[in-house]
Amino acid sequence: AAALQRLREVFDIEELPPDVLPRRKPPQFMVELFNKVADANGITRAPGLLQGDVVRSFEDRVHTDHHHFYFDISAMEKDEQMLKAEFRVFKLKRTHRSRRSNVQHFCKVEVYELLESENKPPRKHLIASRLLSLYAEGWEVFNVTQTVSKWVGNRSSNHGFWITTTHVSNNGMEHDVVTFAKSQGTLQENRNALLVLFTDSNKQRSHSFVPSATTSFQNQKQTLPNLMLHVFLTTLMRPRAAAAARSPLTACHQRELYVDFHAIGWSGWIIYPSGYNAFYCRGSCIFPLGESLNATNHATVQSIVYTLELSQDVSMPCCVPDELKSLNLLYFDDKQNVILKNYKDMVATRCGCH
Repeated sequence: AAALQRLREVFDIEELPPDVLPRRKPPQFMVELFNKVADANGITRAPGLLQGDVVRSFEDRVHTDHHHFYFDISAMEKDEQMLKAEFRVFKLKRTHRSRRSNVQHFCKVEVYELLESENKPPRKHLIASRLLSLYAEGWEVFNVTQTVSKWVGNRSSNHGFWITTTHVSNNGMEHDVVTFAKSQGTLQENRNALLVLFTDSNKQRSHSFVPSATTSFQNQKQTLPNLMLHVFLTTLMRPRAAAAARSPLTACHQRELYVDFHAIGWSGWIIYPSGYNAFYCRGSCIFPLGESLNATNHATVQSIVYTLELSQDVSMPCCVPDELKSLNLLYFDDKQNVILKNYKDMVATRCGCH
């Protein structure tokens, strides 16, 4: 229990979300975003692909009114800094097509911020407008960063968005000429409107390793980002440490350390990946240290002093990660919002003597 609690802290999960998979499907946009920034194992493809380190998606909570769209953003954390907000709506194709050649095939779409929710008609403030084809269908994305920033600062000011469509022709002005998809069963589940927030968590998730008397790393003097995590995962996921310790000494190298989310009971809310290889570093750093050991000059000198027994207080250099990559998780939170989160320094891609 204590180990799993520590793992929750590493992944910044305060309350374990309920199991919603496979009956709930994530928005297709979030799945595609995950595949863009990460490989199948969740490892970041390249730095800079994601703006910030958290992407939160909120689905529309209004299912009857085709003008009104409301998103509950209360899951945002206090220290989170919002970088960008996108309002994503799916425009449905207009089935009725006029036969007259003089009819304009475009309509004007206006997005408003609702200033209140009690009165009819409600007071509202225009935040975006554009011309759209009457007969095309697809996603429309509106930048609503300024409006949502205000909502984040004052949650009570969030009354949602209001959309109107207007078509001007020789016969005058026509309203509600096109509609936007609402969640009405499985057919339009992946077309439901989304509010997507790109944020920076402003949290330092790395943990310095502080040796204790109960570990076998008592003499380790170097600290690397998230080494604490790798020691913890090694203890949690690899109960064969005693047997490995009896094997002959080998040079410092990378070994597999697979973290299986199904095995620890998290597969009911983590969408991707199903697990990942964190790897860990094991082996000796005895002089001479070859190029493959990625040894620092300091480690080389330390290994010489240790080998020649020039000091009783000097230990052998340690085999530790010296290159770490970030991990991406796509998951449902405890309010069933889908989140894409990037965790720095989670995968040991290279080992060295330090």
